[in-house]
Amino acid sequence: MATVIKTEQKNTAQTNYRVYGKKEQGPKTPLFRMPNYILMGIGVVVAFVGYILLTGGGSDDPNQFSTDIFDTRRLVVAPITILAGLVIEVFAIMLRFPDKKKDNQPAEQ
Repeated sequence: MATVIKTEQKNTAQTNYRVYGKKEQGPKTPLFRMPNYILMGIGVVVAFVGYILLTGGGSDDPNQFSTDIFDTRRLVVAPITILAGLVIEVFAIMLRFPDKKKDNQPAEQ
């Protein structure tokens, strides 16, 4: 008589199945460090000062035209200050500081 050999068939869909969305559990590092937050705060303050420089220059009397709105402070200094604040913000977000050395790692010579 013929011998029947049973073979196991594996479902290839399950063996090649990848789990998306689950990451390996490891030490969690913060997204930003303290110098990043300090630079972000400086950027916000610089941009806020630029917006303050834009204020004023209006006339109290609607029949009178005031040329104070064409002042160099409002046309040049304030927009440059606002842009500088935004550049500082981008720089603070993109800047990556190295991790601190662990106590158990030997110092490099």
